[in-house]
Amino acid sequence: MNGLEVRNVFGGYSTADTILKGISVHAAPGEIVAILGPNGAGKSTLLKAIAGQLKVSGGTITLDAVSLKGLKPREIAGCGVAYVPQENNVFPAMTVRENLEIGGFLTPRETASRIKEIYSRFPMLAKKRRDAARTLSGGQRQVLAVAIALMVAPRVMLLDEPSAGLSPVATEELFTTIRGIRDSGVAVILVEQNALDALELAERAYILMAGQNHIDGQARELAADAEVRRAFLGG
Repeated sequence: MNGLEVRNVFGGYSTADTILKGISVHAAPGEIVAILGPNGAGKSTLLKAIAGQLKVSGGTITLDAVSLKGLKPREIAGCGVAYVPQENNVFPAMTVRENLEIGGFLTPRETASRIKEIYSRFPMLAKKRRDAARTLSGGQRQVLAVAIALMVAPRVMLLDEPSAGLSPVATEELFTTIRGIRDSGVAVILVEQNALDALELAERAYILMAGQNHIDGQARELAADAEVRRAFLGG
């Protein structure tokens, strides 16, 4: 099956702390998949496991049928998986351009051309390329974080709570950026604090409970389901 395939994955921060208890998800090229659930459900842990930041003790993780399990984060990035954590996703003291240059660590010979493409795609970053990342607004920082991830020319992008702390206007601008990434053929897996917004953005969604799959389906159908809204989406 094309895309990212996570099957029956177990793992956590240590062998004695299993947070993921048999989770399975799939994201195809050119679709946005939302990962939802209460605090402690394993949403962010799942992204870290896919990105190689946590040890997976069971199950399989593949990208276009190639196993990612057991690879180091750099190797997984080299396979086409870009991970954008919720926090510490830019280098505040460095300029916008320097942040992008760091994002090009896998293919240094292509860094200049990719930065040119990023500037064309995000004129705001071109305008602020000499500014320190710490001077950017919250929404601008998130765009920069996404742009850093795009420097590896990903086939899959993992986004952990990208709209956290953003205004409604900045959130919608960011979501427009994410849609554009989806439209370019990248599979996007999104953990998002606002479940209804995430379901409006995504094509499909998985709701996790206690480290396991609970409900999954088409995002619009889940958003319209009265029992799902009452139990997981705040009414």
